[in-house]
Amino acid sequence: MPAKMNTPSTTASPSSRPVPCQRVSDRVADRLLARIASGEWAPGQRLPGERQLAEEMGVSRVSVRAALQMLKTQGLVDAVQGGGTRVVSNAQRMDSGLASLVRVNQDNLADLAEIRGILEVWAVRRAAENASPEAVAELAEIMVATEADINRGKHKTENDIRFHLAIAKASGSAIYMHVMGLFRGILHEMLDYHRYEMFSSNEDDLTILAHHRAIFEGIRGRDPHGAERAMQTHLGWVVARYRERQRMRQTSLPGG
Repeated sequence: MPAKMNTPSTTASPSSRPVPCQRVSDRVADRLLARIASGEWAPGQRLPGERQLAEEMGVSRVSVRAALQMLKTQGLVDAVQGGGTRVVSNAQRMDSGLASLVRVNQDNLADLAEIRGILEVWAVRRAAENASPEAVAELAEIMVATEADINRGKHKTENDIRFHLAIAKASGSAIYMHVMGLFRGILHEMLDYHRYEMFSSNEDDLTILAHHRAIFEGIRGRDPHGAERAMQTHLGWVVARYRERQRMRQTSLPGG
């Protein structure tokens, strides 16, 4: 009897099945997300236009548009009025809640300052380790602008905000940059309160300038421990003033 011939199976094993190709738009979305996660594009920053992104990645604008729509659906980017796209977070909602807590009870500012202290001490250490020459140059420019304002008898809250946000950028941590993006609005309100309520004297200006200079020198000198100590000194001084004002308010209350 002739040997029975083996016929090939009509069912391929799972390992031999062809793997569906990932859509171009999915790959583009992954690449865009990687650039956001790396900190290249910070919260609130506008992304390059569709045409530029398409040229950079060697894909069609249709693929870029589809990728951006995926990221919008995930809540990572949104449309900018007048055209374009920017990186977002849930900052507006969180900022609004924090601002309400602070307005109802200013003692909450002291707690927020202590939390800032923990986060910013970590960030400044990372900045001293990771800051690029461009990040150091940006901090140097902010220091020059701050000193010039103080010499003119002024101090702009915006320079304080720029200083702390520049440290976030210099840290090289996309996560920390997004955290700072969440707090940006309340940070502005907090620093306004510092400038016009708590630290309004010229002596206070000079103290803060000295603190910022020590922090900057720690970053520029690649001295993580020095930068960390300088930030602890600065924010410890701020928190101490908050707590002092808390005690003064409590003793001024009836029965205090």
